[in-house]
Amino acid sequence: MSTSRQAPVVWFPTIRAGSGADVFTRRLAQGLHQRGIPARITWLPHRAEYAPWLIPPPSPPAGTNIVHVNTWLPERFMPRGLPIVATMHHCVHDPQFSPYKSGLQAFYHRVWIKPMERVVLQRANRVAAVSHYTAQRTLAAFDIPDITVIHNGIDLDGAFRPACRSAPHTPFRLLYVGNWSKRKGAELLRPIMRSLGAGFELRYTGEPLQQGAANMHCVGRPQSEPDLAGLYQDADALLFPSRLEGFGLVALEAQACGLPVIATRGSALPEVVQDGETGLLCAPDDVPGFATAARELAGNPELWQRMGRAGRTRVEAHFSMQHMIDRYIELYEKVLDAGA
Repeated sequence: MSTSRQAPVVWFPTIRAGSGADVFTRRLAQGLHQRGIPARITWLPHRAEYAPWLIPPPSPPAGTNIVHVNTWLPERFMPRGLPIVATMHHCVHDPQFSPYKSGLQAFYHRVWIKPMERVVLQRANRVAAVSHYTAQRTLAAFDIPDITVIHNGIDLDGAFRPACRSAPHTPFRLLYVGNWSKRKGAELLRPIMRSLGAGFELRYTGEPLQQGAANMHCVGRPQSEPDLAGLYQDADALLFPSRLEGFGLVALEAQACGLPVIATRGSALPEVVQDGETGLLCAPDDVPGFATAARELAGNPELWQRMGRAGRTRVEAHFSMQHMIDRYIELYEKVLDAGA
């Protein structure tokens, strides 16, 4: 590195939406701080997304030379005169997403979000996407060809660690982490668990269901990363029949905790889960296939243990927080070098 290179000082003006993008921003800023790179988040209320004119634009902290934004940030909150890095977390304009939107969602995405994202992507000096799948969908929707793929990372020295167990529970304990939406394939959980029967149980996050299967148990909403990691560590496999993921952070967290993942073969999930190595991927909506995968893991403790270990090893090799931070620092330095 040249001694004359300007060091990044990063500002994240970010709408707090209670989503995975919030987690990404918080983890990245913390990681940059640990590397000695000044990084500050300014949290904006959720209404800044749909009524930005009600929120005064914040000023960048002194010394800021990189502004890092989510693509859903209205132009009002992007300062002039500073280089911008934009991260695309999930392209909601993906045609495969259309069947899972309400009419109101489709209207909102088409009329409000897409024009807003187009402005962000055009103003950005560099665009990053969290997966190759998301990069491809962004290219198709916006004709933005120069997209850097930087997979999300996990802090392997933090809460997400494997539990020390040599055999699965009896009954075999599955875990679902996510909201109860059609895109996530959550309505498939009931028939899967009914098919599996008494030898299996599913613990799921969120609110208790009115009509779940007898072997489904709500564990509420984890309040912290250690709480969430504890759920993974106390399970035997992640059951994640999501139909569409921009990345698949839940699958990554599960593998970091040594869990095999049973997930859908589609969207970005094959980038996170190696079929037959770190988990088992099934065709979308294939209830018998998901049930068969669970039985295969439960009936073969050696396979269960091998996949759990392989998942952790792969996360360490390809999805560590340090690797993600390295890639973003490289991106920031390219932006600063280009403006020098």
